[in-house]
Amino acid sequence: MESLLASYNLLSTVKFPTRIFNNSSTLIDNIYINMNRYTLISPLINGLSDHDAQILKLTYNSGTTSKRSFSLSRRIDSDSISKFKDLLSYENWEDVFLDNDVNTLFNNFLNTYLRIIYACFPTRKKMNTRL
Repeated sequence: MESLLASYNLLSTVKFPTRIFNNSSTLIDNIYINMNRYTLISPLINGLSDHDAQILKLTYNSGTTSKRSFSLSRRIDSDSISKFKDLLSYENWEDVFLDNDVNTLFNNFLNTYLRIIYACFPTRKKMNTRL
């Protein structure tokens, strides 16, 4: 089992018994991770179960390199909502009701609706810098 999981770069972290009852102890609960940078794995005996819990402390080394990423957002305010309502009210919904196939009807509706949403609430890219 361990070698199969290791072939997928998964490592077993728990090396102590997680269930102790009478004269037997078993390791039946485990945590598998795909990195070997854990600093501490310890049991937590909380008395809520016949199994002990495990606490895994992971280390993260961010280094000194900064990572740039971005997030997308939409500006939604009273002006853009008003524009959205106006465009919806002026829309001729004929193409939504011209077909007999429910899937085609839905796709026509969705295409019209999304076209108006994208026009009224365009996405903005905001750069995030993490150190």
